[in-house]
Amino acid sequence: MSDPHTACFADRAVYRTVEIVENVQLARDTYRVRFDAPEIARSITPGQFLMLRASGCNDPLLGRPLALYDTVLNHAGQPTSIDVVYLVSGKFTTLLSQSRPGRKLDVWGPLGNGFAATPAEHLVMVAGGIGQTPFVALAREYLGHGAYGEPARTPPKAKQVTLCYGARNREFLAGLSDFEAAGVQVLLSTDDGSIGRHGRVTELVSELLPRLTSRDRIVCCGPEPMLRAAAQLITPTPVPCQVSLETPMACGIGICFSCVAKVRDESGGWDYRRTCVEGPVFEAAAIEFA
Repeated sequence: MSDPHTACFADRAVYRTVEIVENVQLARDTYRVRFDAPEIARSITPGQFLMLRASGCNDPLLGRPLALYDTVLNHAGQPTSIDVVYLVSGKFTTLLSQSRPGRKLDVWGPLGNGFAATPAEHLVMVAGGIGQTPFVALAREYLGHGAYGEPARTPPKAKQVTLCYGARNREFLAGLSDFEAAGVQVLLSTDDGSIGRHGRVTELVSELLPRLTSRDRIVCCGPEPMLRAAAQLITPTPVPCQVSLETPMACGIGICFSCVAKVRDESGGWDYRRTCVEGPVFEAAAIEFA
């Protein structure tokens, strides 16, 4: 594995108390929260995440990891605010969904390694559940509509970006207009067939794979069963593939070792790697899925 400081951004993270600017519903049980954090907004890159907790509140005590959705520019074109999209699934996200502008949050980040800015003629993003959240910024970057990081990353512009997005039903699909506005081809699947393909998102991937080559790239984010199924499809092919793990975390900075994943090394063995600092993005072929 690489030196931890090339992948671990915890030593560069900043801690801020911020105020909610917007908190709007995008889909069923899905919201987008916006807050001003210029220092973080300038440095964060697609695939990295933040730890959030309610300021002045000890229940829940620990922060929650939420991926960057996108940054927001001021009138001078500088990134000053951050958008995070979340699914209401526990005590903190329930509290967050009920929060109004002006409520304070404790935020630390950016954290994690994020997606590599490698060339791709066709970038295919595979999302299950709430796994679409890291992909708006990544798509905008590859289509030349946004710049991220300090200094800004400049990956070669992709010829095409496709989102394969699966959810339980159409009510849970969030942010479709943001992807479409960026010029992303959107392919949908739902468990109940209420929109798009009736079935799993990996069925969409199966249809695309024969048309992809080593010059293209696939990135995946979602629940582990979906990631495992996608990896089984993609790793035997020459198409590069990275997965972003949704492993539960406690600290977000590599101290507690509660988010370890089994990762294969170059010798053929494996070791535990912390998702929060040596991930959350890993090569699909390297993950030892349960």
